[in-house]
Amino acid sequence: MKTRAFIAGCSGHELTPDEVAFFKEADPWGFILFRRNVDSPEQVRALCASLREAVGREDAPILIDQEGGRVQRMGPPHWPKYPSGSTYGALHANDPLVQRELARLGARLIAHDLRSVGVTVDCLPVLDVPSPGAHDVIGDRAYGRTPEKVAVLGRAAAEGLMAGGVLPVVKHIPGHGRAGADSHLALPVVEASREELERHDFAPFRMMTDMPLAMTAHVVYTAIDPDRPATTSPTVIRDIIRGHIGYDGLLMTDDLSMKALSGSFREKTEAAFAAGCDMALHCNGHMEEMAEVAEASPILEGEALRRAQAALARIRHEPEPLDPVDARARLDAALAMIA
Repeated sequence: MKTRAFIAGCSGHELTPDEVAFFKEADPWGFILFRRNVDSPEQVRALCASLREAVGREDAPILIDQEGGRVQRMGPPHWPKYPSGSTYGALHANDPLVQRELARLGARLIAHDLRSVGVTVDCLPVLDVPSPGAHDVIGDRAYGRTPEKVAVLGRAAAEGLMAGGVLPVVKHIPGHGRAGADSHLALPVVEASREELERHDFAPFRMMTDMPLAMTAHVVYTAIDPDRPATTSPTVIRDIIRGHIGYDGLLMTDDLSMKALSGSFREKTEAAFAAGCDMALHCNGHMEEMAEVAEASPILEGEALRRAQAALARIRHEPEPLDPVDARARLDAALAMIA
């Protein structure tokens, strides 16, 4: 059985017999969980074990979007709420070192929650820098309004995750903050000059090229490729993501079921790999769509395999010591100051 270069979702709290059979046959590199997959710690832990058993790999990565704020798949009553990225940027505004420490602490606590149930990858940090007039799909998910603040707090969050044995995914490379539309629903077209994009939008990613995993933006940048979004643009991936930014980690697509991308699932998947993506991501758990993505996804080999192996090698198997009760109390005390 050879692993294919895609990440799949599933439909509910436990795998159906059809899902087990499909995952055994298709052998995706990893899986992603959403709120529909989350009930209790015991249930999530069992689901993660079932997913890994289906592909016969104990190290199969399991992803989740656990940012805090409005993007948090695991929440009360079993897990605490976490603040949005912008909240960290507002804490102790005159002391960037304190902001950095709190962003790291929040991510370290998130990693503790995730690792305890078997999740090993978090789609965090958001490195997008919002621009005036942009759609609020990023909005308060961003750590700040400047590339420097976003990069500093994004790195702090990434370090907190890795200290807890969870890999970060930087997103949405090369930048979604200027988009005037929500790419879940439509294709955003950004008309800024390349000079402005490099100065503002691309800058945080260029400061974090050492991260193991990155997720693309379903965004058209007319100054670079007026015809295709970054996910399916060889020009954007070659010249900007691998070139100007200098990112050499594993590059996954954003969700292929988002409305920003057109065509069949086979066409979207093939276009993403032809453009230079290493990994396809399909999230909604619909079997017919997953089957198309699986058929169009190549065997994981070559440079993509090297990047995938390098990413997994960075998982810390003995997390940094943490007293979660004390850490949560420190975070809550800081948050109370701006409540």
